[in-house]
Amino acid sequence: MAQRILVLGASGYIGQHLVFALSQQGHQVRAAARRIERLEKQRLANVSCHKVDLHWPENLPALLRDIDTVYYLVHGMGEGGDFIAHERQAALNVRDALRQTPVKQLIFLSSLQAPAHEQSDHLRARQLTADTLRDAGVPVTELRAGIIVGAGSAAFEVMRDMVYNLPILTPPRWVRSRTTPIALENLLYYLVGLLDHPAREHRILEAAGPQVLSYQQQFERFMAVSGKRRPLIPVPFPTRWISVWFLNVITSVPPTTAKALIQGLRHDLLADDAALKKLIPQTLITFDDAVCRTLKEEEKLVNSSDWGYDALAFARWRPEYGYFPKQAGFTAQTPASLSALWQVVNRLGGKEGYFFGNILWQTRAAMDRLVGHKLAKGRPSHTLLKPGDTVDSWKVIIVEPEKQLTLLFGMKAPGLGRLSFTLHDKGRYREIDVRAWWHPHGMPGLIYWLLMIPAHLFIFRGMARRIARLAEQITEK
Repeated sequence: MAQRILVLGASGYIGQHLVFALSQQGHQVRAAARRIERLEKQRLANVSCHKVDLHWPENLPALLRDIDTVYYLVHGMGEGGDFIAHERQAALNVRDALRQTPVKQLIFLSSLQAPAHEQSDHLRARQLTADTLRDAGVPVTELRAGIIVGAGSAAFEVMRDMVYNLPILTPPRWVRSRTTPIALENLLYYLVGLLDHPAREHRILEAAGPQVLSYQQQFERFMAVSGKRRPLIPVPFPTRWISVWFLNVITSVPPTTAKALIQGLRHDLLADDAALKKLIPQTLITFDDAVCRTLKEEEKLVNSSDWGYDALAFARWRPEYGYFPKQAGFTAQTPASLSALWQVVNRLGGKEGYFFGNILWQTRAAMDRLVGHKLAKGRPSHTLLKPGDTVDSWKVIIVEPEKQLTLLFGMKAPGLGRLSFTLHDKGRYREIDVRAWWHPHGMPGLIYWLLMIPAHLFIFRGMARRIARLAEQITEK
């Protein structure tokens, strides 16, 4: 029977997959997150998209109205700093909203737990969130899982990046700790299946794959499946020595997220999934098969709305590219109208060049020519850019009038990138965001990105401000 479902954290890795699965089964889904644009572009049947910030949740009571089940998929690992307090405050706000507008059940995707005296900040935050949600007066199903094997899973992508980017793997001694990795497909089946087995009281269920594996065994099996053989030598240094800078060099996963995850890998995290398997039987996918499926799924990453489904971007994608894009940009506020901003953005490559730091853009192009990379020059004569147009070495891949212009990076560099100009109407003012996205090709791609960040931040700030000033001049006429 179709249910009315609210998914909190719908824009995340699990959230996007879950919303799609629920839509396919005919449920009425309200997908809620701080950044919902990507889901909006998918235009899924039976899905409405809503922006919500759980730290300022004014619209949460309205979203809860007439809802049967809430999925809580929110975490704060990417926030850095005191993410325990961040997660706790979000959970408190949801708890308070549920007390006013109760639902039939809440399903919380959590983590397997270590003994209390051995918990990392990440595991402690998950436990605190669960305890807070259970205080809402609504039956809570806490579904605990360990490593999730799937395209976009942060834990899996850290492993993948280490194998692809390092000639020798020297992980800490926690590599001998054991866990029960589960394939994304199996986890989604459990999450959706819980709708047919509603909780009448609080319960904790644990999800697992069919094998108990140490992290060392997972590395070895990944290398065997991917064909990337690397020496693996565990070394005796504590996980607290792993710096954010080091993670920036070896993985495209956001470093604060990667560090929080790694801190939680020091101990065995083994699931007892007997109760869940009895409740929701299914065939569990082995680790090797899950890795094989995931690597094939990652090949489809660029064939998405983020890249305008562009054939050239898809052709240039390589399996070694990082799944998570690095990004850098700047957002400027302005009283200028959207139409004026859009008019200015479409001047890109014309008399204004790139609006700021043109000598730096020219220097970068000259570097390409020095290594024998021929670059196109100029832009089309028509005023408004269209998909397929070229602006110097850039190819226009997305045009959403008065919303977004995105171009595919065409210079020679170790990775795949795009540059976006995004407009937002905030009522009293408008925003122009200039941002680069970069999927690095191994460690050279990560180092290239780190070296370019100072220039990127300087240039994008100048570009956004210059576009805003030019648009204000048009608006004032």
